[in-house]
Amino acid sequence: MSIKKQEAESEGAPDIVILTGLSGSGMSSATNAFEDLGYFCVDNLPLTLLPTFARLVQPEENGEARIERAALVINIREGHFLSEFEQALEVLRGQGLRVFVLFLEASDESLQRRFSETRRPHPAETGGGLLEAIRDERAAMAKIRSLADNITDTSEHTVHTLRRLLVERFSPNMEGTPMRVQVLSFGHKYGSPPEMELLFDVRHLPNPFFVPALRDLSGHDRRVVEYLTSKPEVEETVYRFNDLLEYLLPLYKREGKSYVTVGVGCTGGRHRSVMVANALARRLRRKGFAAQAIHRDVRKAKRRTAQKSEAKTTVSSIK
Repeated sequence: MSIKKQEAESEGAPDIVILTGLSGSGMSSATNAFEDLGYFCVDNLPLTLLPTFARLVQPEENGEARIERAALVINIREGHFLSEFEQALEVLRGQGLRVFVLFLEASDESLQRRFSETRRPHPAETGGGLLEAIRDERAAMAKIRSLADNITDTSEHTVHTLRRLLVERFSPNMEGTPMRVQVLSFGHKYGSPPEMELLFDVRHLPNPFFVPALRDLSGHDRRVVEYLTSKPEVEETVYRFNDLLEYLLPLYKREGKSYVTVGVGCTGGRHRSVMVANALARRLRRKGFAAQAIHRDVRKAKRRTAQKSEAKTTVSSIK
């Protein structure tokens, strides 16, 4: 990575990041990283709209901007880009906006491999073959490259390492956004949810379903929570699950994941899994994770009980 302007590095998070570079160098992956950082992202913005869009980022009379920070992808597909970009950039900076130009590139070999894998046409292709198109674009973008604040060669980067690099550089707090964690309670009898990174089974814990006074309540109810937390194995289970999550989640984030779903399953998804999911989400929030508990099946058992009762009443009335 070549740093062109050290003063831009010291300014903190910019108001506008202009993301540009060679086709196939990772601009789509970079855009996803900026979205995770809370930037308002626009792909292939026409250069003529750049001053208009910039007004959305500038503070209004009350001192607040309608868009706090933005990342704009502008590349060779935009017709006036090559000839008018320098002037447009000067106008933005003249308005007092902190604008950072990030230029992504990669070796000819890497770009050839990526286009071959995706089987997508190169936007500069004119019939001379892929390699010629890559080299033509590289030459055409040389002026834009010279205006960049930061030039990043993505040849050796994966999606994950590129994301980590961008998060470290462009996070408003220099630490990246908190990892978002969804702790999902469910009942095994209704099937396991898809797309979980981790799954905890709590069917080994005492079941409030077999306590008549608790059967019709849920894991949200204080009486169910008190019953479960009075059992040493419940507290120990929550402690060990939480300890494992606090170890694993930073490792997931390091590898580029910004969102993790943790499943917590019991038999019906009404008592044990609900209570444990709530407890884990609370503990993770205290540790700085953006965690929330979602309960897929908590109402299903109650609905089924009501349906059975209604069916019995109907049969009785028929008789």
